[in-house]
Amino acid sequence: LFDSVAYKTVVSNGLVLDKNGNKMSKRLGNVVDPFATINSFGADATRWYLITNASPWDSLKFDVEGIKEVQRKFFGTLYNTYQFFALYANVDGFAFSEKYIPVKERPEIDQWILSSLNSLIKEVQKNLDNYEPTQAGRAIEDFVDAHLSNWYVRLCRRRFWKGEYEHDKICAYQTLYECLETLSKLMAPVAPFFADWLFNNLNRVSNRFANESVHHTDFPKADESVIDTDLEKRMQLAQDTSSLILSLRKKVNIKVRQPLQKVFIPALDSAMAERIKKVEEIIKAETNIKEVDILGAENDFIRKKAKANFKTLGKRLGPKMKWAAEQIAAFDNNQIGLALENGYTLNPGYEAAGEEPVTITAEDLEVSTDDIPGYEVAVKGQLTVALDITITDDLKMEGDAREFVNRIQNIRKDNGFNLTDRIDVSVLENGGLQPSLIQYKDYICAEILADSLAFLPALDTGTEIEVNDVALKVNVLKKG
Repeated sequence: LFDSVAYKTVVSNGLVLDKNGNKMSKRLGNVVDPFATINSFGADATRWYLITNASPWDSLKFDVEGIKEVQRKFFGTLYNTYQFFALYANVDGFAFSEKYIPVKERPEIDQWILSSLNSLIKEVQKNLDNYEPTQAGRAIEDFVDAHLSNWYVRLCRRRFWKGEYEHDKICAYQTLYECLETLSKLMAPVAPFFADWLFNNLNRVSNRFANESVHHTDFPKADESVIDTDLEKRMQLAQDTSSLILSLRKKVNIKVRQPLQKVFIPALDSAMAERIKKVEEIIKAETNIKEVDILGAENDFIRKKAKANFKTLGKRLGPKMKWAAEQIAAFDNNQIGLALENGYTLNPGYEAAGEEPVTITAEDLEVSTDDIPGYEVAVKGQLTVALDITITDDLKMEGDAREFVNRIQNIRKDNGFNLTDRIDVSVLENGGLQPSLIQYKDYICAEILADSLAFLPALDTGTEIEVNDVALKVNVLKKG
């Protein structure tokens, strides 16, 4: 009509099937009432599930359990992160009234999360421009879960509840606020009600925007000057390393509150060693390890073994498979490292021989390690960790103290004490744990805000607790 095409892009929606992949019909009795679903789970959770579970043009297997998971893992996690922020921001009176602190003047952990946030903005914008709302939503989910909640907030908790209201704490508040505010804008197209609730709760205090709704603000734009890809890679290495260490703790049933002495981490090259060194303190804090010892790739302490992955190599190599398997079985640590990092060529003289190169990559290998007495070893791609699981008497005493702190904090919470309330603690004398509590008395009192920690031969009233399988009776009294 106007000498132009009717539209430039069209998206064709797939079918919504039942959870077993069958087409919904009244005859089969598998029809889901959308209004009942929205009334039960809310429009935002339902819409988020529909968008992130499958691309719009693919058929979707609809299962209400998936909506419940979205409520719990995404909306629940984001809600709890906001509640954490609001709790301590209200205590300290934070209202974003201070001058904006330049990102480069903030601690590295703040620089990392803001770099990741701006990388997220780029990824979400790119996916939305490419009509990929599913990938955009999943990227937001991953940021909230893996980066913001389970890494940044967990590592920074003490910055919010400890110390004076000065530069470091203000940096933490501004950083977390910016993350929450930006997330409210990024998620707004898919979860308009929750996004508006989050935005208004923040803006009502800070008054950073004159807009009455998140939907009246501009969609976020990435600040390239804040993005530091090397920093993001380092932090990913710290996350992967910590995950491996924590998995080994779980394997041998050693709680995270129990300190351990050392972990060995082989570095494939000097660049990897430098990255590990820069995140060493984070790894130690996250996994409760005293020392991180960086080894060279050719160390004799951790000996790796490689086997050929016949699934990936069999079809590719055919009659050469047996020869390749023998070559791979003879790999040393260095060759395994090269294969995991950039690929390793089994026949370097292939050109002179008129052959095709036989290159082995990470997916072609099954890597394991020799057992090391007193250590547990785990491997993930290029990364290997060897955890010293020996618990000395000193480490045991510190572990007792940390467990005791946890029990007292639970009592504070159960009794409804305020975060800043000071307490006095009395403990019924106990030969099993008392030496540990005396040894770490100053640490315990600082952590639980106790003005006194006394050991008495008798207690008329108190609470029965258990610390590392030892029964204790304690009495916790609020001061004033």
